[in-house]
Amino acid sequence: MTNIDLKDRKILYELDLDARQSLTQIGKKVGLKKDVVSYRIKRMEEDGIIKNYWTEINTFKLGYNVYRIYIDFQDIDLDSKNEMIKYLSNYKNAWAIMSIKGPIDLDLMLWVKDSLEFNQFWNDTLDKYGKFFSSHTVSILTGGVAYKKSYLLDDEDNKIKSDREYFILRSGGKTVNIDEIDYKILDEIAINARIPLIDLADKLKCSSQTIVYRIKNLINNEVILAFRVGIDIGKLGLQNCVIDIYLKDHSKKKQIIDYMMSNPFVEYLVDSVGWCDLQFEIMVKSIAHLDQILEELDAKFPGVIRKHDFWMSKIYHRLRSIPELY
Repeated sequence: MTNIDLKDRKILYELDLDARQSLTQIGKKVGLKKDVVSYRIKRMEEDGIIKNYWTEINTFKLGYNVYRIYIDFQDIDLDSKNEMIKYLSNYKNAWAIMSIKGPIDLDLMLWVKDSLEFNQFWNDTLDKYGKFFSSHTVSILTGGVAYKKSYLLDDEDNKIKSDREYFILRSGGKTVNIDEIDYKILDEIAINARIPLIDLADKLKCSSQTIVYRIKNLINNEVILAFRVGIDIGKLGLQNCVIDIYLKDHSKKKQIIDYMMSNPFVEYLVDSVGWCDLQFEIMVKSIAHLDQILEELDAKFPGVIRKHDFWMSKIYHRLRSIPELY
């Protein structure tokens, strides 16, 4: 665990709300001068607390749906596993590929515009590697809610902590047509949300004014949802955990969402069809902390929850915010 103070945490909080805001803007919000903010950010980058800056892109607005496949392995050796992960990672529409310690072994998320294309890809995958799957479940991601990183703040920031909802993702609705330049902008800022405008303009061979206009348009059309910071939460003494909730009384779903939203350690709600009824991504201090959260949840909603599972570890083999252009 790395020592950082409350000012560092507030800088991280502000970077996650808008990683493209200026050092002066951050300084005004956290009560520090611009040079001090710059020093602290560089120190956290060097210490590995800040891993990267990335952009949250709403691919639903680009006409994609998301299929998620949960896989359990059987009789698979390391070479075959690595070969399979490489094969999956080379699929241009793969969003995330994660090894899991929990109720499944591998979590695969794919962007899909054409269900027939997905069906062909998945049938080819089963032909190659299906013998290594003891089970697999296909789920459709229908949306979700992102919550602000309130766990970075202290108790004095109660007003900020109560305003937790960050943005909402929903499948369906009107799609947004973008051209190749827009797509290339998204592709660049997806992996470097703080790239200077002049560098981005130089890469794409167009003016800074054009870049500004197009980014603003992508934000207004809700294609760009947020400019965020990647944090090594292990250096903050935290661990990422995913909780799957299966309901006995589905009518209480909204109440559970509202209750979990009030927990400052909850970062995401995932809504899907074909797996669990509710899925929350949450930061925990320890197994004891997780146990406490689950016990309090059961006590708050007796007889409502059929069961819950949790995942305590994720290793990303691929993570990409937007499908490959070519």
